[in-house]
Amino acid sequence: MGTIEKLDDRQTEIYMHLRSMKLPAMAQAYLDQTQDPNEELKPFDERVGSLVTCEWESRRSKKIARLMKAATLRYQDASFDDSLNDRSRKLDTEIIGQLCKGRWIDEGKNLLITGLTGAGKTYLSNAYCVQAIQNFHTVRYIKASRLMEEMGKARMKEQYMDYVDKTSRLDLLVIDDFGLMQLDVDKCRDLFEIIDSREGRKSTIIVSQYPVSSWFEMFKNDTYADACMSRITNHAYRVEMNGRNMRDGAA
Repeated sequence: MGTIEKLDDRQTEIYMHLRSMKLPAMAQAYLDQTQDPNEELKPFDERVGSLVTCEWESRRSKKIARLMKAATLRYQDASFDDSLNDRSRKLDTEIIGQLCKGRWIDEGKNLLITGLTGAGKTYLSNAYCVQAIQNFHTVRYIKASRLMEEMGKARMKEQYMDYVDKTSRLDLLVIDDFGLMQLDVDKCRDLFEIIDSREGRKSTIIVSQYPVSSWFEMFKNDTYADACMSRITNHAYRVEMNGRNMRDGAA
């Protein structure tokens, strides 16, 4: 990397202007160019393009890092790897592949991932999250019990609607382990507020080891059950994962 001490007055001025305009990656790239004699052999467009690319990639990396931190994913390195093609996993790879295109997130549709314990449901949901973040979508992964706990605390602090509004703005919300907690009337209301605030605008992934057909029974209030289920399942995509347990390491 170059050092500013070797610049002439004009070069120093350009470098400092770039820094003052908050273009640090471009400034550093320019500094490196001034001290590489071979750069003079390259076309002007190529040299300028290189500066712009350095700044763009730096900003992209920083933004993705911020989005990744805010997403609180369980598997930050989740990806659509070759294990999806393992026949023992019994996956509909065509559906999974179509959803990889991310159009459903742009359209504000939901995705319901259900199946056996250890089948890789959380990992798959996080892979969709990573992909969404790569496209600069705002994402958050949270377990259902944690979501209910946070909403309860927000209510006590008189920040309930602020919490709902903040959650409603997420491009993609993942609610994991749905069905592993009792949905009393208060929790029914909380879940309804979250789902209703996002319906038709933002996408939600719900992950559960229970089939969708049994979800209605989880609600202690039929009115909220009807309201939530209609919003959750209406035009939602589904992925069922009833293959081998990925935790046992078996081939």
